[in-house]
Amino acid sequence: MLQIQTDPPTPVAAPSGDARPAVVVLPAEEWRARARAHRERISARTAPLVALHMRGEKHPVQDFLFGYYAHSPAALARWHPGAGMLLADDDAGSNAAAEAEESGAPARGTWKHVRRVRAGEALAPGGPPSPAAGWTVDETAFARDRATGVAFTRDLLARTSARAPRLGCFGLHEWAMAYRADVNGVRHSQLPLRLGAAGTDAVVESQRIRCTHFDAFRFFAPEARGLNEGDDGALPTREGMRDMEQPGCLHAGMDLYKWAYKLVPWVSSEIVADCFDLAWDIRALDMRASPYDLTGVTDLAGGDYPPVRIETPEGRAEYARAQRGFAERGQALRRRLLEAMEALEGHGGSGGLEASAGIGVPQTRRGLGG
Repeated sequence: MLQIQTDPPTPVAAPSGDARPAVVVLPAEEWRARARAHRERISARTAPLVALHMRGEKHPVQDFLFGYYAHSPAALARWHPGAGMLLADDDAGSNAAAEAEESGAPARGTWKHVRRVRAGEALAPGGPPSPAAGWTVDETAFARDRATGVAFTRDLLARTSARAPRLGCFGLHEWAMAYRADVNGVRHSQLPLRLGAAGTDAVVESQRIRCTHFDAFRFFAPEARGLNEGDDGALPTREGMRDMEQPGCLHAGMDLYKWAYKLVPWVSSEIVADCFDLAWDIRALDMRASPYDLTGVTDLAGGDYPPVRIETPEGRAEYARAQRGFAERGQALRRRLLEAMEALEGHGGSGGLEASAGIGVPQTRRGLGG
């Protein structure tokens, strides 16, 4: 683990009576080391994927995280300390320039909702003067531009967090998407069905399908939609997602990555990376429990994807155990995201997140470029 030896970060007290926490000043040596460690952490996951794409190949499991979600490996690799932090730099911004040269990323000063602060300048309207020059979150602009999106996300995560996890779906959403493959085809045409089309149909018809996540349900084969029991008979809809999302759902857990990166740079890159790691692990289970045969597909770390045979009692028990663990990890991350959004209270702004009326809708599919 990276050990950083520096003087303790310098807190700058807020004015008397201000509920905002003190701003922490990170010396250049420290924040550049933390940014470097973050890039290395992300690269360990994404570099093999990027290398595949450079050869014109795709990965049938983890490409999902950069096609369904609109956040590229390059964007994920940029390190943000989160709100309330000042990254010390000289008047010329030489450390930010050196960071850009080292990483190959655009200079920090061009990043959205990041602003340059001069020594003695107020860190926020009515806030204390900065003891040093550097870079910080443009809190006022972020609150103004993302107000609607933050309100939606906070409500969704709070409601989801308050519900008990439901662990009885067994990943049958992937099977429902492949139902009647002889008529509809399959979403992953490069992979064979482990039990064949007839065997897949038999599993769908013999199990109770209880999918509560709209962005899975909307991809069901037409013939499978009527088989979904949803939440005690209520079927998932875009409008009703805040009333139905629950922490046991694998896709709700993966979506924490989406909600986290939409809150950048207010939330730290450590939170985003933790959400990404959860999404990565969930995606592996999602496909291992699917009807597809992943024989010969590597997990990009020297391993493979042994099937979770949810058509058997043993496989369903294995799935539920893993699902319970993911639900616990997801709940901890929801709490961290909710705490970060709590700190946004008191900041003005009436603007909305881009396309906020469809905030829950996945963005246009993208590749692995910047």
